Amino acid sequence: MNMNLNQLAMLQKLKSGIDRFRANHPKFPLFLKAVSQDALKEGSVIEISVTTPEGKNYCSNVRLNADDMELMETLKNLNVH
Repeated sequence: MNMNLNQLAMLQKLKSGIDRFRANHPKFPLFLKAVSQDALKEGSVIEISVTTPEGKNYCSNVRLNADDMELMETLKNLNVH
C-alpha cells in the first residue's frame, strides 16, 4: 500500500490525538480493553449516549450481527498504543 505524505501526516495527527485522549481519559482505554475481551460478540448491543453541556441527550444503539464481527476483530487487532 502506497501512502502519500498527506496520508502519513494524517496518521501521525490521528496517533497524536489518540495519545492525548488517552492521557486526558486514562480509564476509557481500560474500559475499551475489557469490553473488547469479554463483551463484543454477536448479539451484543452497543449503546452510545451523548449529553451536551446544555443537557440535550442523543442516544443510539446497534445490535452486533455476524457481518459486524469481522470489523470488531479488525478494530481489536489495531491495538493502538
